[in-house]
Amino acid sequence: MFKRMNRNRIKDPMGDRIFMTLNYIFLIAILLVVFYPLLYIVSSSFSSSRAVTSGQVWLFPVDFNIKAYISIFKSQQLMLGFYNTIIYTVVGTFINVALTVMLAYPLSRKSFYGRGAIIIFMMITMFFDGGLIPTYLLMKNLHLLDTRWAMWLPGALAVFQVIVARTFFQSSIPEELGEAAEMDGCRDIRYLISVVLPLSKPILAVMTLMYAVGHWNAYFDALIYLRSEKLFPLQYVLRNLLILNAADPAMLANTSQQLRDQGFEQVLKYALIVVASIPILIMYPFVQKHFVKGVMVGSLKG
Repeated sequence: MFKRMNRNRIKDPMGDRIFMTLNYIFLIAILLVVFYPLLYIVSSSFSSSRAVTSGQVWLFPVDFNIKAYISIFKSQQLMLGFYNTIIYTVVGTFINVALTVMLAYPLSRKSFYGRGAIIIFMMITMFFDGGLIPTYLLMKNLHLLDTRWAMWLPGALAVFQVIVARTFFQSSIPEELGEAAEMDGCRDIRYLISVVLPLSKPILAVMTLMYAVGHWNAYFDALIYLRSEKLFPLQYVLRNLLILNAADPAMLANTSQQLRDQGFEQVLKYALIVVASIPILIMYPFVQKHFVKGVMVGSLKG
């Protein structure tokens, strides 16, 4: 019977098969366009400066060495940038997620009076803001310039994330669950912490990843609000190296002048890009299983 079913199975039309083939070719081409620069950067970071400057690196490392990585981890400036970025990312992400949940959950409850007006006012801020100069003056009047709070407070809440989280709470957390908890004497705070948050791992994973990536890659706020080198994040240090060519002398201290002339600073830049990208690449697999579900459910209109 199965053989008969296979014989009678309707084949896809020729047009559909051609369309799928073209789709696969297009997606493979996009993959190569995106993947090759990443592979080139990694291979160059593990190659000798002579091989990089002479254009010998195409796919794999040439004259394999890790001198650039050794120099990076000996740099006090870079290690301090790593430390600051970790602090900014961990604390900033916690503040972002906490404030987003505290605002999104009440807005998802139908019993919350005035939620429609609040959402409208919130959405207005997505299209209009005060501008950079008023924001800078505000931070100055609050005495937050050249402090860590200048990296956390201006972007402490993203309206888009609030709307996505609110939609998730509306579509995924049954109202009957809250009514049952209320009948058992459970207060709103206890219900949120003990019931809602454990059921909201997908959207929490999405928010954590998006906020964390934003903090990890942030440098503009540091450029505007920070003056002390001890507070500079990693991306600000990378900017100085990649754009201004202001390398930390400690990273070049153990290299000869001839090696520097042969392009060691170029290899150092590639190694810095790799080192700066690794933490986010390590973080993603842990939230990937919740990521698709959280984005799809949270993006549905509630």
